[in-house]
Amino acid sequence: MQTRYFQFAHLRNLFAPRKPRNPLLRVVLGLLGLAILAVLVVAGVVVGAAMILIGLAWKLLAARKARKAAGNVMDGEYRVVRKPALPGTH
Repeated sequence: MQTRYFQFAHLRNLFAPRKPRNPLLRVVLGLLGLAILAVLVVAGVVVGAAMILIGLAWKLLAARKARKAAGNVMDGEYRVVRKPALPGTH
């Protein structure tokens, strides 16, 4: 009985990245890759900075609302009252 195996070599070669032979095309594709990488890095930095700025603005607005709500606080005096002694113990 003979067993047949799926040949992965054909599938692997289908998706294998190949460098172009033309040196000018190699340089152009290399620069294109660097440009894409730079765009992704800049986009990540912009998104991160926006998240930090939004978080700071959120905290400032929450603090402003807390100060407005502080006008509704009622002042009072407090006094500590000792626990009364149990009856029969002096």
